Amino acid sequence: MKIEELNLAGAFYIEPKLFPDDRGYFYEFFNQQAFHNETGVKFQAVQFNCSKSSYGVLRGLHFQQDPKAQAKLVSVTSGEIQDVIVDLRKGSPTFGKSRSIILSSQNKNQLFVPKGFAHGFLVLSNEAEIFYAIDDFYSPQHEGGIMYNDPLIDVEWQMESNQLIMSDKDLVYKSIEDTTLNFNY
Repeated sequence: MKIEELNLAGAFYIEPKLFPDDRGYFYEFFNQQAFHNETGVKFQAVQFNCSKSSYGVLRGLHFQQDPKAQAKLVSVTSGEIQDVIVDLRKGSPTFGKSRSIILSSQNKNQLFVPKGFAHGFLVLSNEAEIFYAIDDFYSPQHEGGIMYNDPLIDVEWQMESNQLIMSDKDLVYKSIEDTTLNFNY
């Protein structure tokens, strides 16, 4: 697999190596040892989640506070999404900066989201199924989020806001400067 560190320290874009033949293809979804050797990051998944959403659904920007912060390995098994991460680690040189990546079932690429980041995605295809591995269990009392259109993080979503389908919960999140964060760099 090819691993590229993004402009946000600790976040990685992963391109698995496909082995196609006339029967189909094979690829290694994730190799913990190879990932650690390449990045220095120890990632051990304890929970695997899958969500399906329709065109225009925006989920996010979500995170879990310490001590239940989560690192995630995100991929798309069907369709295409705009995947977005935001650095929420106080003291980080990229605090408040975001990165947007297109993930799809066609490209099979993945995004590693470190602890201390908000994560969200927008469905660009008719529907999309997102599969992600997480290194800590979901904890409702530690969940949080920031507003998807916070001008301080300046995400360029690939749809107009009047086309977006969002949950009521995601619509009431506050800006990054008005959200209590306990992540340190």
